[in-house]
Amino acid sequence: MSISSSVFSYFLNLSSSSPRLLLNASSLSSATAATGYRAATHGNGIRASKVRAPLLSRCYCSGVLPSEAVTASEGGGNASGSVRKRVVSGVQPTGSIHLGNYLGAIKNWIALQNTYETLFFIVDLHAITLPYDTQQLAKSTRDTAAIYLACGVDTSKAAVFVQSHVRAHVELMWLLSSDTPIGWLNRMIQFKEKSRKAGDENVGAALLTYPVLMAADILLYQSDFVPVGEDQKQHLELTREIAERINYLYGGRKWKKLGGRGGTIFKVPEPLIPPAGARIMSLTDGLSKMSKSAPSDQSRINLLDSKDVIASKIKRCKTDSFSGLEFDNPERPECSNLLSIYQLVSGKTKEEVTQECQDMNWGTFKPLITDALIDHLHPIQVRYEEIMSDSTCLDGILAEGALKASEIADATLNNVYQAKGFLRR
Repeated sequence: MSISSSVFSYFLNLSSSSPRLLLNASSLSSATAATGYRAATHGNGIRASKVRAPLLSRCYCSGVLPSEAVTASEGGGNASGSVRKRVVSGVQPTGSIHLGNYLGAIKNWIALQNTYETLFFIVDLHAITLPYDTQQLAKSTRDTAAIYLACGVDTSKAAVFVQSHVRAHVELMWLLSSDTPIGWLNRMIQFKEKSRKAGDENVGAALLTYPVLMAADILLYQSDFVPVGEDQKQHLELTREIAERINYLYGGRKWKKLGGRGGTIFKVPEPLIPPAGARIMSLTDGLSKMSKSAPSDQSRINLLDSKDVIASKIKRCKTDSFSGLEFDNPERPECSNLLSIYQLVSGKTKEEVTQECQDMNWGTFKPLITDALIDHLHPIQVRYEEIMSDSTCLDGILAEGALKASEIADATLNNVYQAKGFLRR
């Protein structure tokens, strides 16, 4: 559950297809094997006890997008009444939520919430690993929650909450930190990159240890799956390693002797890899991921950009001098990126976009993608304004989500305290 500018930037576009589990997860298997711990063959998920009816039914800031709904039969559904698999994910509240966050992440949640038990949260604790504006953090957190709902997250199906409102996240992070080797953290690529940019003297300890908090975010909820993009697989590998290590050191008979259930303490989560659209690139550099932290706002389309701003950014975005338009040409990264964006916001297949655009020039294509972006984002912007006009309703939804999340998280946390030998409260 970017971590980078979006801590769990593991989100996908599945408005027309169901998520697929990465079956050939060789990198994850090898990472687990490297720890020297026995892999768990099954997890013991903790179900939340009955909670109150969601606030969504009691106020109008819904955010349901019927046109984008996906039936539960598309994989992992609950038609038979069996317990659904659980998925968790989140986005940082720093910076503006942009098209990459949406197409690579949040848009997929609409599909996932119909198929899995889902928890989506605003990861505000991760937002303080680098310098940030204290005057804006609370506002940005509420804005991000409103965007979740405006994009179609339905709180009758998914818990929506703020990370810092569930204190178990920080507690579990500390408990995991005592058993996470420092060498595992030193190898994290994003720590190396960010610390180099910030300068070693200015880097806080949280930048090194935030992957442990991310592991706590996932393991607290006995998550079955985590949606991940290619750039986040290393963090999920670490989460799996930590889970295996804790299960080995404290689970099984050791835990049972302390009065616990025995067996595995944590489920070892699996990745959900998107079939397409997980990595939206910059408008100014087709080889760089679209990012909140990029210095130029021209590099990204923000979800709340006006029509004129969207048109200006597309008009000025980087293109090339080749004739025609095509996907997957390594010499034309900007072309492939823009076609992918058009495919995702138009709802067309890759084959349909190829057929439609292969003979176009940029002068014809840019107005086409501009109109598609404006048409797709306008309903989200309207819903966002409606939701933000009722802060009481929004805050109530976040409180309800935190309550539901806490019931699951506290059960996991109590098991960890018990398994590690702490005196019961």
